[in-house]
Amino acid sequence: MTSSYHTFHIPVMATGHSADTPIRVAPLGISSVISLVDDLLLEELRQHYTTLYELPFAPIQRHETDGRARRITAYLNTVDEIVARRFAEIQAQPFVADNEKTLYFELLPDDSPLKADYHRLLKMNTGSDAYNALAQSLTERMRPGSIDVNIMVKVDRINYDAQGEPLDVEYRDAMAALRGYAHSRLSSSLVLSAGINQPLYNYMAEFRDFYRGPSGEPKKRIVVKVSDFRSARIQGQYLARKGLEVSEFRVESGLNCGGHVFATDGYLLASLLHEFAENRDQLAEAVRPKVIAYYEQQGWEYPASARQSRPLITVQGGLGNHGEVRRLCEDFGMDGTGWATPFLLVPEATCVDESTRQLLVQAGPDELYVSDVSPLRIPFSNLRDSGSERWKRARIASGTPGSPCPKGFGVTDTEFTERALCIASSRYQRLKLAQIDGLDLPQAEKERQRAEVMDRSCICYHLGNGARIALGLAEEADAPQAICPGPNLAWFNRIYSLQEMVDHIYGRGPSLVPAHRPHMFAQELELYIDHYEKLVRNGNEANARYQAKFRQNLEESMVFLLQVAEREPYEGENLASIPTCVAAQKARLQALDGKP
Repeated sequence: MTSSYHTFHIPVMATGHSADTPIRVAPLGISSVISLVDDLLLEELRQHYTTLYELPFAPIQRHETDGRARRITAYLNTVDEIVARRFAEIQAQPFVADNEKTLYFELLPDDSPLKADYHRLLKMNTGSDAYNALAQSLTERMRPGSIDVNIMVKVDRINYDAQGEPLDVEYRDAMAALRGYAHSRLSSSLVLSAGINQPLYNYMAEFRDFYRGPSGEPKKRIVVKVSDFRSARIQGQYLARKGLEVSEFRVESGLNCGGHVFATDGYLLASLLHEFAENRDQLAEAVRPKVIAYYEQQGWEYPASARQSRPLITVQGGLGNHGEVRRLCEDFGMDGTGWATPFLLVPEATCVDESTRQLLVQAGPDELYVSDVSPLRIPFSNLRDSGSERWKRARIASGTPGSPCPKGFGVTDTEFTERALCIASSRYQRLKLAQIDGLDLPQAEKERQRAEVMDRSCICYHLGNGARIALGLAEEADAPQAICPGPNLAWFNRIYSLQEMVDHIYGRGPSLVPAHRPHMFAQELELYIDHYEKLVRNGNEANARYQAKFRQNLEESMVFLLQVAEREPYEGENLASIPTCVAAQKARLQALDGKP
């Protein structure tokens, strides 16, 4: 099993922005995650990279039998081959300044034993027997980063054959993506996000790579992205019924993150991490008997070495500096962190077109917002004035709202048709706008509903266009670009090198964000009060009970935040911003509920 020496990873970023990130950073030892939503984009990237690296390429056409799974397998195998080639080339380099081998070791965390030995090598006489022996040892101990993949389990449309008949369940999008990964050569992690898909979880049991083998470890690990402890416990126990073990739970802030956002019931990240820290042993102890029983039923031996193992717990969403990393890892006991949005400003790591990257550099808090543009009807972190937003406004102004729906990954709605439509599509929006026009409603309400319909964007296509433009596969004029950075981006204001960003994460050198930047916990609190304001504004008697529960959980979380703020700050950590933020947001909360 490939295991990175680093204590952070680069999470998935949309369909395209991290699609080739492993090619960029895995040879340097950094792990990252590829989205498996858009297999058609991955096929384009495969053709590009096989040409670039002079590898064989046989196209897998859109409507070929099991084409989605086969395209995903082919792309992942191509990435694996390129990473292996690049990593071997770096290993073969000498230990001299200004090459990638030097960068590999300089990027390592300072407390890494491998880095300590590297620094010891630099002090030795070049060419001596001791030098040569240590140089060989260091080279042999180098490891590439992991090529991980993500399946957003709710993106699971039904697919059809050439005659328009629905295909069997194993050809649904999520199932096919799982099969594509399972059939690949990768030894890495599958990250499951956006809830529970029981048929998908059951299907995983058909692939032996997800179970422990002769080495004592599974070839393919299961990582579950969660926003609270309850979800982690439920999903871990469900998978355990099939003998499947979660190797890592990635806790993500409900709102202080990029992409689709999933608010908790008012619980803030600090309180949730405290619950994980207090109860983490349950995540292993509650499932291990079920897992062992399953192995016995199958006639498999459960390794003795695994009987004391427990899943890692990492955290991501809104991190801004090394002081916050230390808070999460040293105070709350997390095993590592995920950094996504800041890497959108690192061309060595992510695939973003230049125009969009410059918009990100200039973006402040007003340009970064939680929107309703996703056709999945899930709140979505968005960038104002992106290419996608400009394209959408132009379509509305011309009287042709909606998208032609070239890929259809977001088809979910059957209000008007037996076969699902995407609510960002031109066809759906024409039907819905006509329905609204025929309603007996005040004109102002009609206009509000019309604006809501037309706000949906074709993100399943547009989120891949930035990568296509950056790699020369599309022209900007023909490819509207969507992007989904988290609000934390507002504090990063230029293009960075990979080494600058990694040094920033590890607290080496000057901070890339100003000292007055509010703590990640403070920023998250403000986002939750914003969310509560929407609940109040759209409230009715049906959700009054939920609203009251949400508020109570917020208030309890704020009490805990104030306790955290009283602790000794780590270097660079702005704990002092928390009490001020809590006071201001409490006042907002009281005003929203009409209380003095």
